[in-house]
Amino acid sequence: MKLTQRLSLKLRLTLLFLVLSLAAWFAASIVAWHQTTDKLDKLFDTQQMLFAKRLLTMDLDEIRAPARMREVPKKAKHGHLDDDALAFAIYTPDGKMVLNDGENGRDIPYHYRREGFDNGRLDDDNDEWRFLWLTSPDGKYRVVVGQEREYRQEMALDVVRSQLTPWLVALPVMLLLLIVLLSRELWPLKKLAHTLRARSPDATDRLATHGVPVEVRPLLDALNHLFARTQAMMARERRFTSDAAHELRSPLTALKVQTEVAQLSLDDPEAQAKALIQLHAGIDRATRLVEQLLTLSRLDSLESLEDVGSLNMADLLQSAVMDSYHPAQQAGIEMRLNINAPQVTRPGQQLLLSLLVRNLLDNAVRYSPRGSVVDVTLDSRSFTVRDNGPGIAPDALARIGERFYRPPGQEQTGSGLGLSIVKRIAALHRMTVTLSNAPDGGFAVTLGW
Repeated sequence: MKLTQRLSLKLRLTLLFLVLSLAAWFAASIVAWHQTTDKLDKLFDTQQMLFAKRLLTMDLDEIRAPARMREVPKKAKHGHLDDDALAFAIYTPDGKMVLNDGENGRDIPYHYRREGFDNGRLDDDNDEWRFLWLTSPDGKYRVVVGQEREYRQEMALDVVRSQLTPWLVALPVMLLLLIVLLSRELWPLKKLAHTLRARSPDATDRLATHGVPVEVRPLLDALNHLFARTQAMMARERRFTSDAAHELRSPLTALKVQTEVAQLSLDDPEAQAKALIQLHAGIDRATRLVEQLLTLSRLDSLESLEDVGSLNMADLLQSAVMDSYHPAQQAGIEMRLNINAPQVTRPGQQLLLSLLVRNLLDNAVRYSPRGSVVDVTLDSRSFTVRDNGPGIAPDALARIGERFYRPPGQEQTGSGLGLSIVKRIAALHRMTVTLSNAPDGGFAVTLGW
């Protein structure tokens, strides 16, 4: 495994192709050998049968005349004659040879066996032969035609070699072509590696997929998706840094001023106490701003929710109202919870949805005058948080929810991030946010699903 990991893809594919080609060639050789030997056995058996029957058509009685030669003379002067191709002999039933081919036929031993094919050996020879024994119709003669097994095997080997040798010779050419083709097809990967190596860390452009093999395209798509996520994360980090630097400048400057006032008021206890109160309030505002910035940064980094469960919206709203009830009482605000659909459930993350509701209630309490009422109403497809404060001017209503935007004329301190957090949490839960002025006065936020 470690060795293959160190080898290049091109070399691994080439070696794999070589091994598979040799294995296929070897398997084809075995199959071709078995098929060829089987076909040649049938062919030569037929040849022996035809030759034996041809001998039986001769007038065998004339063979026994004294003037006849008992060996067939060789008449072939040209061409190649293999004495192992066929050999024959003719016997009388008592085993007396009356005729042979003049070569191996005279060494064929006589055996009175059943008709047909039989395996055996020549006299004084260890090579295996295949014999065919036939008896003449009148029963006076027995004809035997033999052929050496090795002759058949050599013939089969020649046939197989003639068929498979060209493929073995062509294998190096195929390997060379394979290396060329692999180099050509893998060039986009080398080009991609060079592009990634020379790519700037803060580059935001997508990798080109033109000319890339289909198998590699999912990798490029995944890389482009990763680059897009990295770009979005870097943008969020830059925006967070910019927002934090911009928004914290004023609170920190105010804290510094209040600290200097407190230091200069050492001989005026009343002024010093007032400066310390302002310093404490400034610290609270800065702390709240930092918490909201961090919360919004974490929400921006989320693409999907984890630990999602089925939440009962009535219980969620009741818990949020109870948490905000005491601060509302201190501010002289009354809270009322109206549950019109107590069985409504929604999939979501309880911590984030609780944060959403608390932000809405905190805004309602902060921007409502003393003696006001904040109504929280749950319906089957939405819930609404409504106050009876001054409402929002129509020209500023369209920008409500933008980060760090606060309508002009606000007396309460704030960072303008509360509704931004609400919108982001709602988007993660696939909820819609509707901001509007109530018909009889006040400001209403409706979360629908």
